[in-house]
Amino acid sequence: MVQGKTKGLQMKGPNARHAHKAAANTKKGQRAIAPKKAGLVKQAKMQQSLSAKISKSIERQMVDAASSGKLTIMKNTISPEESSSSKGAKRS
Repeated sequence: MVQGKTKGLQMKGPNARHAHKAAANTKKGQRAIAPKKAGLVKQAKMQQSLSAKISKSIERQMVDAASSGKLTIMKNTISPEESSSSKGAKRS
């Protein structure tokens, strides 16, 4: 048995099959380069906080709407009398 380091051994390089598979999977995360200038950093931070506030507000409105009554996918806005009269008008 060889003990210690051997001179001629080298690590195998990445094979093409593995490289192709790794390139097929896109990585998660931000794909834009973060700004470096102070003004642009401040602007990006403001934009991020505003979008977070807007989405939080929308979520709160959805929770309030859902908790106020029965959960339905879509409410019928036309009353039954109007819908029956409009169907008859379309047929003739």
